[in-house]
Amino acid sequence: MEKIRIIITDDHQLFRNGLKILLDSFAEFEVTGQASNGKEFLELLKTVQADIVLMDINMPEMDGIDATRKGLKINPSISIIALSMYGEEEYYYKMVDAGAKGFLLKDSDISEVKEAILTVMKGGSYFSQELLYHVIQKIKHREQETKSANLSKREREILAKICEGLSNQEIADALFISKRTVDKHRANLLGKTNSKNTASLILFAIKNKLIEI
Repeated sequence: MEKIRIIITDDHQLFRNGLKILLDSFAEFEVTGQASNGKEFLELLKTVQADIVLMDINMPEMDGIDATRKGLKINPSISIIALSMYGEEEYYYKMVDAGAKGFLLKDSDISEVKEAILTVMKGGSYFSQELLYHVIQKIKHREQETKSANLSKREREILAKICEGLSNQEIADALFISKRTVDKHRANLLGKTNSKNTASLILFAIKNKLIEI
């Protein structure tokens, strides 16, 4: 089996080196490059192959939001997981809009980092449960922006399954409907909620209290 190639982008060298050592300890992972800011990452991406990018949000020269957006233009096939600290919730929607497929707290256990990488590699989105809790605490007293977006009962059911990390086929099996029907409902959900991807759908569900953590 081919190794999953990973680029670590963070402005703290000690953090990058430590994370590299931990990731390289897994037979299925290979850290192919490191960058200390968004500009270095974009240059690195022109010559280094990668499947996953672990991207810090706040960095000098160029932050993770711009680096994510520009990096996906250079290589649309990469999947970007944001590395976050507490108090950065205001950036989450911007990172999702830029194309991030997951969020990890910087103090996450290495087993959770592995789970996030494998989940995203399978086409899913990953959000640290602890991080989601803090997001909910930030928004629970705010007025809902879009209410429920007029979602049907079936759309709510499918949205809940998406938030559980299930694939379209797994959702179809769980709800005893065809995968084609799930595909259609997912497309409708993206349109109704004005979401670009699964990560954006999950944040919509949290913000509008359609799921509980």
